[in-house]
Amino acid sequence: MTPGGPAPLRVGNASGFYGDRLDAVREMLTGGPLDVLTGDYLAELTMLILARDRDRPGPAGGPGRGYAKTFLRQMEEGLGLAADRGVRIVVNAGGLDPAGLAGALRDLAARVGVPSRIAHVEGDDLLARGWGERVLAANAYLGGQGIATALRAGADVVVTGRVTDAALVCGPAAAHFGWAADDWDRLAGAVVAGHVLECGAQATGGNYAFFTDLPGERMLRPGFPLAEIAEDGGSVVTKHPDHGGAVTVGTVTAQLLYETAGPRYLGPDVTARLDTVELTQQGPDRVRISGVRGEPPPPLLKVGLNALGGWRNEVAFVLTGLDVEAKAKLVRTQMEAALAGRRPADVRWTLARTDHPDAPVQEAASAVLRLVVRDQDPDVVGRAVSGAAVELGLASVPGFHLLAPPAAASPYGVFLARYVDAASVPHTVVLPDGERVPVAPPPRTAPPDPSPLPAPPLPAPL
Repeated sequence: MTPGGPAPLRVGNASGFYGDRLDAVREMLTGGPLDVLTGDYLAELTMLILARDRDRPGPAGGPGRGYAKTFLRQMEEGLGLAADRGVRIVVNAGGLDPAGLAGALRDLAARVGVPSRIAHVEGDDLLARGWGERVLAANAYLGGQGIATALRAGADVVVTGRVTDAALVCGPAAAHFGWAADDWDRLAGAVVAGHVLECGAQATGGNYAFFTDLPGERMLRPGFPLAEIAEDGGSVVTKHPDHGGAVTVGTVTAQLLYETAGPRYLGPDVTARLDTVELTQQGPDRVRISGVRGEPPPPLLKVGLNALGGWRNEVAFVLTGLDVEAKAKLVRTQMEAALAGRRPADVRWTLARTDHPDAPVQEAASAVLRLVVRDQDPDVVGRAVSGAAVELGLASVPGFHLLAPPAAASPYGVFLARYVDAASVPHTVVLPDGERVPVAPPPRTAPPDPSPLPAPPLPAPL
């Protein structure tokens, strides 16, 4: 960070997934100073959930809602809190319908009496390109330049569909400091900060392998993280002072390595070199990120396809007492015989030996035999499977029961990754006044370098 430069941009996070802590928006807006509040609502599975929501009839028989509805609940109070504090809000809660969420937000702002300039980013939806009839959603992972364009135009709230998680932080930083689209090192620094923030409380001790090293009383309710981003792209990850959790080199490292596949972290705006990242404990709950180098991004954008894979069912047999292996063999043989007439396309058995010898209670004397079946025909894996399992109640091994009542077949989804030319994706910003602004692709791209990078030195053994 450059001494004497512009004041850092304080960017907070209030959501790591659709269903995260509902009070986090209020906690972050009232817990301390912020310039921007972000929220990540879109896991790959979430896009499938939103696709099914979109395809169902909405209120009063209208169109379905393909966005994260809980965000609207958060904004009933959050819009006013943010406006009072001069905090801008950037979220990907738009899901499959960012325009619909932006419109609903405008209606909400009018109802609660909070003037708010709301913009949205679109162009990620590529479903119309024809990926096959089973594909329910096809969305390109856009970068942060559309968000930056909206903020530079004065938006108070920016709603996006599918963007990379880190774009929610990189976009505001690029807008605030006026970075050029080819300022690779600064952009990479913001991407790394965004990657640390994107999963919420994972950066403050949640899901941390060494959680026993953290003070127990501070882990009752970990706070959400924020980053103080400097003009040079460096940052300090921290949290509001009175919030729970802990920000250490360990917690930041754990999140930094999450969902990464190597030292080059490819993105639509920049390729961040994770092997250049330096982490320093600057003080209690303050970790400095410095030294990040960036390279031009790849010429292709990732497209996430969410498709209907078929139908599935599951039966869990609890086997209690002695001779567990023999019991499992008989149950499996009986079920296989019952399904032989219309055998599902995919049949999988697993036996979890959770039983213990001379167990004091039934639970500790039990193992779980699980059957999972999949097929394109729901009738093949529906009652035909559940009914066959129930019929064994008095006709199979002693001491068994099922973990759940008989169930019908349920649909399951699959996620596939495809790649398209970044220049072919119509990345577009719709400003608060309705003006549509196209977002140019990066000024320079470079195919990922396949040559291996030098391995960093390993730390001393524990």
